[in-house]
Amino acid sequence: MALVSPLFGLWLLACSFSPVTSYPNGRVSVACSSMMPKHGHHPRSEVLHNITVDKTVYNPGDQIKVTLSGSRFAGFFVQARNANNLDGDAVGSFSLIDDQVSQLLKCGRIQDSAVSQTNKRRKEQVDFYWIAPSDGPQHIQFLATVVEKYSIYWVKIPGPIISQSGVPLMSSKPQTVALPAVPPSLLANGVLFSSTGCGSSKFCVRNPTSCDPQQDLPCFFLSFRREGDSMLIEMSGPVKGYLSFALSHDQWMGDDDVYLCLIDGQTVEINPAYNRGRRHPEVALPDVLRDTLWRREDGILQCSFRRDLHIADSTERFPLDGNYFIFLADGDVEDGRLHRHQRQPLITSKMYNIAESTEDVGGSRSPLLIKFHGAMMFIAWMTTVSIGVLFARFFKPVWPTSTLCGEKIWFQMHRILMVTTVLLTAVAFVLPFLYRGHWSTRAGYHPYLGCIVLALTVLQLILAVFRPPPSSRST
Repeated sequence: MALVSPLFGLWLLACSFSPVTSYPNGRVSVACSSMMPKHGHHPRSEVLHNITVDKTVYNPGDQIKVTLSGSRFAGFFVQARNANNLDGDAVGSFSLIDDQVSQLLKCGRIQDSAVSQTNKRRKEQVDFYWIAPSDGPQHIQFLATVVEKYSIYWVKIPGPIISQSGVPLMSSKPQTVALPAVPPSLLANGVLFSSTGCGSSKFCVRNPTSCDPQQDLPCFFLSFRREGDSMLIEMSGPVKGYLSFALSHDQWMGDDDVYLCLIDGQTVEINPAYNRGRRHPEVALPDVLRDTLWRREDGILQCSFRRDLHIADSTERFPLDGNYFIFLADGDVEDGRLHRHQRQPLITSKMYNIAESTEDVGGSRSPLLIKFHGAMMFIAWMTTVSIGVLFARFFKPVWPTSTLCGEKIWFQMHRILMVTTVLLTAVAFVLPFLYRGHWSTRAGYHPYLGCIVLALTVLQLILAVFRPPPSSRST
C-alpha cells in the first residue's frame, strides 16, 4: 500500500479547498439598464466627477472624444443615451484609447455600447471615443457610474448633451438617482424580538431550537408573521458583518431570493438580493421593503422589515406564499463587501409555506448525506487505512506463523482494513451525487480532487489483487 501517504495527502488537500467568490473587473453588463452596482449600499449624491466631450454637435459616424475625470476612483461605467429618454437603451458605440484601462461591453442589442474599467487600480481620468450611429436621436447625453471603493459610488452622473447637426442645441438636464424613500431606522429602545407566538401566530426558524432572542440574545432567530397581503420579517443573531436569509427551491445555493442585513460603519443596510450561484449576491435597492428597522448591541444584530407577498413583474422576488427551503447565514464584511460565510448556512430539512404555516422549526448546518460523506471519509482515512498500515508494518513478528483462512493473520487484517477503506471511500464519493442529483459546477476543486482520490484508491486495489500473497513469496 505504498500509495497510502500520497492518497491521504490528496484527501486532506481536497478538504482544504473551498469555493471562493470573485468580482469580475468591469464585467458589469448585468447593470446595463440601471447602471447601479450590485453592492448593497446607497449611492452618494454629491458629485465629485465630471464628463467632458470635444464636440457638442455630431453627424452619423463621427468620433467624439469623451473624458471622465475627478477625484481618484477605481471603477467606472459609461453609456450614451437619448437625452429625452434617459431610462432607455444605450445609443451608439465606443472605441478605446487605452485598452489597459478601459474595455468595451455589450448592452442590449448594440455591441460595444458601454465602456468600463479593466482593473481596480485607482485613476483620475479616462478617455475613449464615442461613435455616433446612423440612426441616432436628436440629442444624446452621456451618463457615468463611478466607484471609489465598494461602499462609495455615484450612479448616473450626468454628462454633457450633444445634438445632431442642424438641430437646436439642448442644455444639460440634472439627473437624480432614485433612492429609497425611507432609509432603515433604529429599533426603538425596549423593543426586543421574541419567540412568543412561534408555532401559533408566526413561522419561526431558530438555532438552537429553544432560543428566545428576548432572553437568549446569542442565538439565531428568524420569524415571519403574515399581516394581510404583506409579511413582517424579523431576524437576529450574533454577527460581526452581516446576517441574511434566503428562500430557495432546493438545498443548494443558487437562484435564491435573498435578504441582507449588513453592517456599514455605524449604520446598517437592509437590502434584497438575488443569488445566482456560489458567488457574490446581486444586491438591489430596498424599494420593495417597508418599515425597515435595525439594532446593534453587544455583538447582536437585529433587523426587521415588511414585504408584500407578491412583487409584480419580478422573477427575483419570490411570492411569499410558495413552498421554499429556508437558509439562514452570517459572515464578515470588509469595506462594505460581503465575505463568504465561514460556516455552512442553517438550512431547513424540508420546504415550507411561510404564508400559510405557523410552524416552529430548526435547521441543520450540514445535510444528513453530507454528514455521512464526511464521517465515512474520516473513518476511512483516519482509522481503517492507518490501522491497516500498522498491521503490515509492525505485526509481522507478532504472528509469524499464525494463519487465518489460509493466510497469515497480519496480512488478512491488513487486507480487510484496506478493502474497507476502498468501500468507505467509494460510498462516500457517491453520497454527494445522491444529495445534489448531478455534477456540481459550483463546488470548486473539491469534486475533482475527490475523483482523483477515488481513482488512485481503486488503482491501488487493482494492483494489490495482482500482488502475490505473503505465503507464496520467497523469503
